[in-house]
Amino acid sequence: MRVNAEDGEQLGVMSVEDALNLAIERHLDLVEIAPTAKPPVCRIMDFGKYRYEQQKRDKEARKRQKTVDVKEVKLRPGIEDHDFNTKYKNAVRFLNDGDKVKITIMFRGRELTHPELGELLLIKMAKQLDDICIVERGAKLEGKNMIMIVTPKVTK
Repeated sequence: MRVNAEDGEQLGVMSVEDALNLAIERHLDLVEIAPTAKPPVCRIMDFGKYRYEQQKRDKEARKRQKTVDVKEVKLRPGIEDHDFNTKYKNAVRFLNDGDKVKITIMFRGRELTHPELGELLLIKMAKQLDDICIVERGAKLEGKNMIMIVTPKVTK
């Protein structure tokens, strides 16, 4: 097997016993790095320290990762302009934060006989949000609600 020291220095090709003895002399561990290589590559290192640093890197990577939430904006078919603008501003804020937005039109009672009113509202919202979002899922009636999902545009 090919053996490397803790600082990256190549110690050469040697038998398993010789490598283990060398690791024991240095009070370190013999860790197999590349088992599929010909010959296999091992490194003499402090395995506990290596695992600790690996966990630290993984934790840092998770911290930098952005989770995408789905925020919801609920509207009614008879919504007034001012209320619609307030809901629009909320949707813009959610999209700017990088979250998906689920826009829901809630129908009650006989309002369900005119689903085109809800569809018009969703189209109006999509047109206003057009410059900052992409419609992921168009207007679709599900039970007593009409739902549309929009995602923020990826800026490069």
